Amino acid sequence: MPHLLHAWPYLVAAWLFCCGLWGIVTSRHLVHAVVCLAILQSSTYVLLLGIGFRVGGTAPVFADIDPHTLTVDPVVQALMLTDVVVEAVVVALLLAMVVKAHERSGSVSPSDLRTVRG
Repeated sequence: MPHLLHAWPYLVAAWLFCCGLWGIVTSRHLVHAVVCLAILQSSTYVLLLGIGFRVGGTAPVFADIDPHTLTVDPVVQALMLTDVVVEAVVVALLLAMVVKAHERSGSVSPSDLRTVRG
């Protein structure tokens, strides 16, 4: 049973990834596709949490603790913060592109955008 508990974050990350990918593939609305991409991106948060978690680990602030104390990995925490910022920028850029596509074509359906040129 303990092995299943250690695999839980990876299973949740895989499930979120598959749900987001399925939503992107089957999307018929550009805003829906952007939201599904955000869900897909959130699977990386869960994956990084699973990688960086240590049972009994403390925060990686080394100023006032014993050097032999078990801590969580600070690199994973930095990657997660970077991942959050990148996702916010990508979602904002994609939503701005959806607005421009709607202004040019009058539709947010991916199948209707094929006729827009230049």
